[in-house]
Amino acid sequence: MELIRNFCIIAHIDHGKSTLADRLLETIKTITSRELQAQTLDDMDIERERGITIKSHAIQMSHVHKEKTYTLNLIDTPGHVDFSYEVSRSIAACEGALLIVDAAQGIQAQTISNLYLALEHDLEIIPILNKIDLPSAMPEEVKDQIVDLIGCNRDDILSASGKTGQGIDEILEAVINRVPAPIGDPNAPLQALVFDSVFDSYRGILAYFKVINGELNKGDRVKFVNTGSEYGAEEIGVLKLKKEPRKSLKTGDVGYIVSGIKTASEVKVGDTLTTIANPCKEGIQGFEDVKPMVFAGIYPVDTDEYEELRDAMEKLQLNDASLTFEPESSAALGFGFRCGFLGMLHMEIIQERLEREFDMSVITTVPNVSYHAFLNKNPDELILINNPSDLPETTLLNRVEEPYIKAQIITKSDYVGSIMNLCINKRGELQNQIYLTTDRVELTFHIPLAEIVFDFYDRLKTISRGYASFDYFPFGYQESSLVKMDLLLNGDQVDALSALIHKDKAYDLGKRICLKLRELLPRQQFDIAIQAAIGAKIISRETVKALRKDVTAKCYGGDISRKRNYLKNRKKERRK
Repeated sequence: MELIRNFCIIAHIDHGKSTLADRLLETIKTITSRELQAQTLDDMDIERERGITIKSHAIQMSHVHKEKTYTLNLIDTPGHVDFSYEVSRSIAACEGALLIVDAAQGIQAQTISNLYLALEHDLEIIPILNKIDLPSAMPEEVKDQIVDLIGCNRDDILSASGKTGQGIDEILEAVINRVPAPIGDPNAPLQALVFDSVFDSYRGILAYFKVINGELNKGDRVKFVNTGSEYGAEEIGVLKLKKEPRKSLKTGDVGYIVSGIKTASEVKVGDTLTTIANPCKEGIQGFEDVKPMVFAGIYPVDTDEYEELRDAMEKLQLNDASLTFEPESSAALGFGFRCGFLGMLHMEIIQERLEREFDMSVITTVPNVSYHAFLNKNPDELILINNPSDLPETTLLNRVEEPYIKAQIITKSDYVGSIMNLCINKRGELQNQIYLTTDRVELTFHIPLAEIVFDFYDRLKTISRGYASFDYFPFGYQESSLVKMDLLLNGDQVDALSALIHKDKAYDLGKRICLKLRELLPRQQFDIAIQAAIGAKIISRETVKALRKDVTAKCYGGDISRKRNYLKNRKKERRK
């Protein structure tokens, strides 16, 4: 155990985590130069194309330091705010964290958020200044920011470059000297924390775990404490670039188990693994459940593919524990699923993975958040509303509460005014404004979650020319004057297009949707009335005009008077 180090890499998106992980693997010679590629640990096509990490990736390395061979278990984590759940799971399996800050961009919102996650788990933080080879790097200024944030000594901050490999040896030395070895009792009953799971179409579900106490041997009968499922450990091993089987895994080791598990619900991330022969008394505490932020309906384009979509969603859930879904039906779209996502990027990624990995063509409904409704007859009884069409009639409602978030925006001082305007237009309330340096400001707002679901992040980046960084966390529900807006096509309600929206913004949104639908809907032989309504009151209407038969089509060539006479005669006939 003295020679094991478990650590993860945390940073804001695009600060160079995966590139630095590549250099670590290359320096220790864990992989050959033939196997090395950009973002080596990112194994999905989408991750490479977008240059982002979506799933945490664990890998084991061996490093010789002062004639001792150390085992280093590295977890590369995502940086986007939508995947902070992945980060919290990775942190639970580590004793130390490399906090990477871009020398050109400085500390940003997700840097602070991930740092707090690590500090909650009492991890040893090693601050690293990355990309110091860039011409625009400001090492001294950014070091001041790191010292202010963490309160560390200036000499503790390591300078590195993931691109050139500068400073990698110092990082490895710091990991060995500063990250504590795992603590645990090798003689106690087996207690292992399951921190991830992946699906293999040949071997079933592989669970990744960290041994907290005890020892696991190949062939042992194991049990998942929370779900109560029992299995045989057919194969156990460690996570190198390819999985390497082992006879046993001891306290402090990070590894995988193959036991022929076929159903998703039997492996819960955060569960405790123990042996049946000598079970532990209780499961490992302090692991948080995933909380979906954004809800949307996913329906198959062809209604016959409902069962295939269900299988695809279940397999996806094994690879992505933060996806939640339940069946629902819609009058317009047939049978499908109500899915919970961590954010808009997460929703986009899931949709793309369904299309690429499972060849499923799907329709996604308007994303929305969950609300709390209270009725007049029992004002204390809470009804959870995930779908706008579930909202009770206005006459029965006492009040509706919507989720609020605390948003932290770090930006250059030049853009403060326009960002404040954006947040206030989104019904935000300014809580705090702190100048981190002379030209960097941290703004804290309370904003309804529904307002940031659509285009908030894109507009924030546009206003600040890409400089603003954004992070948020939920802090509860507040009462709000919300109305349910329905869309009617020729008098028939389309439930998939219903939306719960603030009273003041209903007219604008109704008008915009009606205009958009008028552009999109093909013309028919009859007029199509597109209406937005709140209850029985119509707030906006557009009409798709009917196609008319071109009766003068056969009057080609010749004089215009032929057409005129023809139309004149038609007019007389119609009047008759």
